[in-house]
Amino acid sequence: MASTLSEPQRHLEAQIRWHPLEIAFWLATLLPFVLTPNYLVLASQIAITALFALSLDLILGYAGIISLGHAAYFGFGSYTAGLIAKWGWGEPLTGLLIAAAAAGALGYATSFIIARFRHLALIMITLGLGLLLAEAANSAGWLTGGADGLQGVRMWKLLGLFQFDLYGTAAYTYSLIVLFLGFLLARRLINSPFGLALRGIRENAVRMPAIGAASPAHIRKVFTIAAVMAGIAGALLAQTTETVSLETLSFQRSADVLVILILGGAGRLYGGIIGAIIYMVARDQFSGINPQYWYFWIGMLLIAVVMFLPNGILGGMAKIKAITRA
Repeated sequence: MASTLSEPQRHLEAQIRWHPLEIAFWLATLLPFVLTPNYLVLASQIAITALFALSLDLILGYAGIISLGHAAYFGFGSYTAGLIAKWGWGEPLTGLLIAAAAAGALGYATSFIIARFRHLALIMITLGLGLLLAEAANSAGWLTGGADGLQGVRMWKLLGLFQFDLYGTAAYTYSLIVLFLGFLLARRLINSPFGLALRGIRENAVRMPAIGAASPAHIRKVFTIAAVMAGIAGALLAQTTETVSLETLSFQRSADVLVILILGGAGRLYGGIIGAIIYMVARDQFSGINPQYWYFWIGMLLIAVVMFLPNGILGGMAKIKAITRA
């Protein structure tokens, strides 16, 4: 019996199916529990950063929205979760949900501005929004702790059983599960008609309304979703470390996640995750060699990737695969 699916539907069905390499990758994320138990704290930081990078990939890699202030939503979620815990409610899961809602509300409010601009103007606006929020948090020291950071964050046990301790076992388990759930959401989203519309907006936002895809509405939706994911990542950081600082809202945080996405490959779903692994491990090793000048080596790594793999590591691997098949 002939298939009744159209060509786009068959393409989406093929993309939704899990490939053996994907399954192997996610199984490999369990290896730190066995092979490197002393580095579970670093592993939890990698998982949190990967979720943050995944949120940026949704807007940059798939919708073409360039943002230099994405840390605003990360930091907003982090401060929300931290303040809730400081005020006496340290339950992680409800704190995570409240932080996600708060970051999503901020993302939705700012998305009306974001949807109106493109290219250089958009870069300046996102940068300005990020700087405004960072300065607002610094000025409101009575609430955020200012430059000293938020003090008195105390988390309860996860599910009433698992304590966030110095060993990082609970932190990595928690962060990895949330990362995987966020990945499932992003994977389903981009492999849907909505995801195809986002790619169309990235390529030519002016023509998309002609085929029934309203660009501003789609941009607002994906920007809000990305803000929720970034807020969740920020909340995870606050909960697993029990600290919140102005650094979570800084331009440096926004720049770092952009570097991570460039390293891994934007618009490739796994690019942010691979980039986070490489960046965080490299930072850990380089800072151990030279704590003052480790950014020099990160800069060298970034230059090398851009020169020889302009579409990121995953983009370069895909190109090599295509050449070998030809």
